[in-house]
Amino acid sequence: MKFTPALNNAIEHTGKLFASPLARYGLLFGVVLVITGMAIGTADSPVPASSPEVIVSLDLGNGTDEPKSDTPPPVQAAEPQPEELKWQDVTVASGETLDAIFRKRGYSIGLLHEIINMGPETKKLARIHPGQLIQFVSKPDGSLERMRFNIDETLRLSVINFESGLELEHENRNIQRRHQMVSGTIDDNLFLAGNRAGLSDNMIMKLASIFGWDIDFVLDIRKDDQFHAIYEQIYRDGEYLRDGEILAATFINQGERFRALRFTTDDGDSFYTPEGMSMRKTFLRAPLNFSYISSSFSPKRFHPILKRVKAHNGIDYRAPKGTPVYAAGDGKVIRSTHSQYNGHHVFIQHGNNIVTKYLHFTNRTVKNGQRVKQGQVIGYVGATGLAQAPHLHYEFVVNGVHRNPRTVRLSKADPLPEQIMSEYKVRTKPLLDQLEIMEGPQMFAASGQ
Repeated sequence: MKFTPALNNAIEHTGKLFASPLARYGLLFGVVLVITGMAIGTADSPVPASSPEVIVSLDLGNGTDEPKSDTPPPVQAAEPQPEELKWQDVTVASGETLDAIFRKRGYSIGLLHEIINMGPETKKLARIHPGQLIQFVSKPDGSLERMRFNIDETLRLSVINFESGLELEHENRNIQRRHQMVSGTIDDNLFLAGNRAGLSDNMIMKLASIFGWDIDFVLDIRKDDQFHAIYEQIYRDGEYLRDGEILAATFINQGERFRALRFTTDDGDSFYTPEGMSMRKTFLRAPLNFSYISSSFSPKRFHPILKRVKAHNGIDYRAPKGTPVYAAGDGKVIRSTHSQYNGHHVFIQHGNNIVTKYLHFTNRTVKNGQRVKQGQVIGYVGATGLAQAPHLHYEFVVNGVHRNPRTVRLSKADPLPEQIMSEYKVRTKPLLDQLEIMEGPQMFAASGQ
């Protein structure tokens, strides 16, 4: 077959590049297409003598005249991954020791003594407590390969049993604090409303303690009262660990709104109103968390045991036996003893000639002359002395005159100093803004704020 000089030159030029049969067949197929096209074109009109040369451009991949290999490159073997350790969890039972745990698992008691004596951190293993988690990995022969336990919320310690000896490994754990928001409306009491909203009993107690100077949560609570709270939830390595502290809260009691914002000063954490006034008063309205008042303050009350009219110069708070009783304010214990009528009782002297008295404890936790702080446990509810059932008899005496603890005017604690007020406003504004969103616009219309 005869070709034009241009086509002959193109074939000769590109043919040198194709060494493999596949390449040659591909070239031949392309040439056939070109010839066919030229033949069709010749049928219509002759090809001019000056027609350009046909240039075939092929990508050889490596840019050389060497043929490509049909064999794929060898696959690199993946690096072997270390086998994941199979930790076995052990939760310490009541009365259980690490010695007993080691014996039960068949580990060496001599090795346990070596571990405990490695340093001050491992010595803590001699005093494990119920509920504590300790994890183990065993060797194929059943002996201990490694163990680990928490030093605190942020640090975990591993003991590794190498052939060459024991080694310690410290692991810092990531703690996250997430804000949780909750709101509730009271139909019956604060505890049931708080539980419905998802609060634990402990968080409900914290909420009540914030507003305990202003609200009596047994006698003052009404249906449709509301609460809103922003609090922390603590996560470790992304897993929920526990509830943290309340950061801000609102309580709407009988249409009156109380707000509290947490703020840290040199004296520690405390709660303040948005205006910087301390929520804390000099005295607690009630020195315990009680079920109900079984007998109110009255100058003329028929005594149920003595069967005669006798002034009741205090309030009887009915509560389960063993309920903790707190000092109503800072002061000094001037009497802590037992008598026939008062049972176990404590008297505390405060400033401004005020004395508070607490009667019928099952037992006392303070001594004569001891200084106490507001909220400190001074004893536990009982029925000692002249008492029919477990309760606390509480008296509030001013300048030698008994006053009704429920109605006596309680002076406020000092406000925040002026020099830190601006800082307080800036740091608490995001929390205050969030509370306003949670309360909703109807509250602002009702309060005029």
